[in-house]
This record gives sequence, C-alpha cells and structure tokens, in this order.
Amino acid sequence: MALRGPRVWLWRWRRNPLKRRADRVEAWVVLGVWLLTGVVGVLAGTAVSSSVEDGLARERAEWRPLVARLAERAPGTASENAHASRAEHVWATARWTAADGSEHSGQLRVPAGSATGAVVPLGAGRGLRSRLERRRIDQWDAEWSRFGPMWRRMAG
Repeated sequence: MALRGPRVWLWRWRRNPLKRRADRVEAWVVLGVWLLTGVVGVLAGTAVSSSVEDGLARERAEWRPLVARLAERAPGTASENAHASRAEHVWATARWTAADGSEHSGQLRVPAGSATGAVVPLGAGRGLRSRLERRRIDQWDAEWSRFGPMWRRMAG
C-alpha cells in the first residue's frame, strides 16, 4: 500500500519545478472537457425540456372533450345500483361529433339497459383518471419528504 500525503486541491495548476509541459496541457484539457460536458449537458437538458413542454402545450390546445350519445338502447336490464360493476357493462353503438364537425359512430362499453340518447360518461372517466394521477403524485411527494433526507445522508 502506497502512502499518500494530504489531498491538495487544484494540484494540477500549482507551481512545481518537476512539472512538464505535457502535465500543464493535460490539466487544461481536463478542465476544458469538464466545462464542455457541463455546458453540453445543460443545453441538451434545456432543449429536451423545451421540446416536451411544447408538445404538451400543443396537446392541451388540441384536446377537446367529446360527448357521445347512445344511438340505440343498450342490451340487458338496468342495474338498481348506480355504480354498475364492470360485468354489467355491455357494448352499444354511440354517435358523436368531432371538433372539426364530422360525425362519428362506434361501439362503447356502457351500463346495461342505458336508454337511447343517454350521454356516455367519457369525461367522467378522464376526470377520475386525472384525480387518481394527482393523488399518486401527492403520495410520491409525501414518500420523498420522508425518505429524501435519508437518501442525502447516504449519498454524502
């Protein structure tokens, strides 16, 4: 095992009569590479962040909620319970108008026995998903506030 003295900061730039020209060039190359790596990393991160933000902003601007109405009575009988289980949902034909004004129709899963002209709750499902997502993010924040300080102690 080799004995080493105390660690000296910036040793590559200190005066030393034994230091060769190649050692000085190497010191500046190492410094340049570190600075270049930092600058390129920041620029790449900024470019990616900007691209993602632009894409999300475009999606938000183009997203329009649609209301679909049943074109026919859904097969089966309506459940007494307002919260029908997934097994009590059936396929039925619905029609809707897109943002550009074009008419569309397709098959959707709806509660059994839904009446003709009933509104299909696509927006409610999306709202529920966004609320669950917010809840998940809040749970992550709570967990991080508990374990984040321990992580920093382990890393240091």
